[in-house]
Amino acid sequence: QVQLVESGGGLVQAGGSLRLSCVASGRTFSSYAMGWFRQAPGKEREFVAVISWYNNKYYADSVKGRFTVSRVNAKGTVYLQMNSLKPEDTAVYYCAAGSTPTYSDSTSYDYWGQGTQVTVSS
Repeated sequence: QVQLVESGGGLVQAGGSLRLSCVASGRTFSSYAMGWFRQAPGKEREFVAVISWYNNKYYADSVKGRFTVSRVNAKGTVYLQMNSLKPEDTAVYYCAAGSTPTYSDSTSYDYWGQGTQVTVSS
């Protein structure tokens, strides 16, 4: 079992930055791929970024060049650094863990956090 807790969301103006954190507990962490997804009201859950167990990184086209995903296995923590934020980035952001996920497929992950709200104003 893996428990995930996100933090770091908040209200920020367009062009600003936030860093989201996701802390994992309950089971070893390093062998899991860690994904970030987001969901805005009335929209489907959307892939944002993932870092694999072998530390390859993949990003949605909409965030590439602005967001950076990283992990510190000794702390059981994955980060999402978000720069140059835009109003369309407004959503609830979720972290997810999967042992053998298809990176961008939300249904292939095994564990999910509770989400943290990110609101970007213009």
